[in-house]
Amino acid sequence: MKMKRFLAVATAVGAIALGSAALADSHGGGEAHDKALVILTSDSLQTQGMAMILSSAMQQQGTDLSILLCDAAGDLAVAGYASAESIATPPSNPAGQVKPEGILQKLMDNGASVDVCAIYLPNSEYDEDDLREGVGVAAPGSMAEMMRDPAIAVFSF
Repeated sequence: MKMKRFLAVATAVGAIALGSAALADSHGGGEAHDKALVILTSDSLQTQGMAMILSSAMQQQGTDLSILLCDAAGDLAVAGYASAESIATPPSNPAGQVKPEGILQKLMDNGASVDVCAIYLPNSEYDEDDLREGVGVAAPGSMAEMMRDPAIAVFSF
């Protein structure tokens, strides 16, 4: 009787372990990383700041980030751009005052991929040479693929 109970428990534990491994593989667990696409279009300093703060938190939690900057938010990608003022960070963040473009640069330094929308440059006073080092121009096809990929979370601000 004890042997049958042992075998039943061992079988159940094995099934749970296999199920957990399969679940981890299908949801980005294990060695795979979560991926996210953050699309920022807002010209609001607070919205830009919060998008960058949340992106930073995701990156710190292991998310591979791609950031797409469109419309007025595309200015954050311009080398030398400086927001008119800083924003206060939440009490849990000891940084105090920050600027969205400063957080964006830290995200890039930590491996985030950053692009401006394909129509940003032709509709602004800037050209590709004006962008921060490492910022690209998004190709609509590849962005559409990312947006359609169920394994990539998409956040829009």
